[in-house]
Amino acid sequence: MDEDSRYEAVRSRDGRFDGAFFFAVRTTGIYCRPSCPAVTPKRRNVRFFPTAAAAQGSGFRACRRCRPDAVPGSADWNARADVVGRAMRLIADGVVDREGVAGLASRLGYSARQVQRQLTAELGAGPVALARAQRAHTARTLLQTTELPVTEIAFAAGFGSLRQFNDTVREVYASTPTEVRAAAPRGRGARRAAPGAGIPLRLAHRGPYQSGAVFDQLAREAVPGVEEVSGAPGARTYRRTLRLPYGTALAAVDERAREPKAGGATHPGGWLDARLHLTDLRDLTTAVQRLRRLFDLDADPYAVDERLAADPRLAPLVAARPGLRSPGAVDPLEPAVRALVGTEAALDRLVRRYGKALDAPSGSLTHLFPEASALAEAEPEGPLGSLAAALADGAVRLDPGADRDQAQQTLLALPGMDPAVVAVLRARALGDPDVAPPGAEVPEAWRPWRSYAVQHLRVAGTVGTAGTAGMPGE
Repeated sequence: MDEDSRYEAVRSRDGRFDGAFFFAVRTTGIYCRPSCPAVTPKRRNVRFFPTAAAAQGSGFRACRRCRPDAVPGSADWNARADVVGRAMRLIADGVVDREGVAGLASRLGYSARQVQRQLTAELGAGPVALARAQRAHTARTLLQTTELPVTEIAFAAGFGSLRQFNDTVREVYASTPTEVRAAAPRGRGARRAAPGAGIPLRLAHRGPYQSGAVFDQLAREAVPGVEEVSGAPGARTYRRTLRLPYGTALAAVDERAREPKAGGATHPGGWLDARLHLTDLRDLTTAVQRLRRLFDLDADPYAVDERLAADPRLAPLVAARPGLRSPGAVDPLEPAVRALVGTEAALDRLVRRYGKALDAPSGSLTHLFPEASALAEAEPEGPLGSLAAALADGAVRLDPGADRDQAQQTLLALPGMDPAVVAVLRARALGDPDVAPPGAEVPEAWRPWRSYAVQHLRVAGTVGTAGTAGMPGE
């Protein structure tokens, strides 16, 4: 998009571009999402930025009306396999907060200076600024949805000191932390955590979202003791345990996609309601990002549907299920074990034997999924053992910043590893939107969204027909 087309998106309040870019108004010093319902500023007063961090770095503060920090992430960071896309996925996962810029650069295989230069050149902000913008969003979420003391929130959001926290909140929101808390939505629809109820969240998505298909798949694949789906179709809740860098969590996500009130925006998207019970609040950002990957919330359904609907075979499927998502994974080992082990009874045995038991079970949730090191030691034979060992010793990396082609080559070199399982891992663990089943005749016209084409065929019940056998996720 050039600046004129961006301005047209702002004039029409087009929510399809929320998260793809931000605009700022020179006369007010405020930056917004494209669908902001405020009066459209004059073109000469508008500046455009690729990230919220870039707008903040230029001295603009976040709009209190459209809350630009709460938009879905750019779909580019899911699709792109270059260093910038990989870096953005790692920053979202909290790597800069935990390991610093040096740790980020090491994971990417570049020097810290190279990473800084590439991110700044393309996104208008370096890794520290990008992580800082994310910390500010986490801080606002905690201030407005919990009653936690400000000091606890500062360190939970990843700030190194209370002073740094206060300065950042004032700069980004033009308010003190106390004022940000006081500005939280009140009345009907407001979400503030009751004691022991966990942190309430709205996991935003752009465009239509076929939550029923996603929850159907999660229900079919649920690992006993680790995941559960309860309730009637249309009003189900997905619950699971999470192992996180500092502690553990119980997460719950509701099925029904919420649509915002009509406000003149075009295709505004919506959100999934969620709750998180964390043993350590420093894990909030990481937990949210892993849920977003699992539910594929940063996808661009408009780009996907436009490309796939051009194929006569897929056109009726896309028309029937616009915005169909391709679910990911919160732990790269889970889809691999599911594909290699297969039966629910075998999964249950592995979880109960090698997974860590929760201190206090929550309904049917009793364990964390086994760690790779535990499976490598306990099940050393066969492809499961070789994969677990490779993940445990770092020979294979399946984190958000992994090089997808390199990971695939390493996986295929493991003893007994089936190419179909590797395709599952590439689509689910690495979040690749363009995975074709091995050996299947898949049209090139489906690129770069072959994972979504596969999903349409599977949901429609045509998997197993000519050219679709062995589709990822089966």
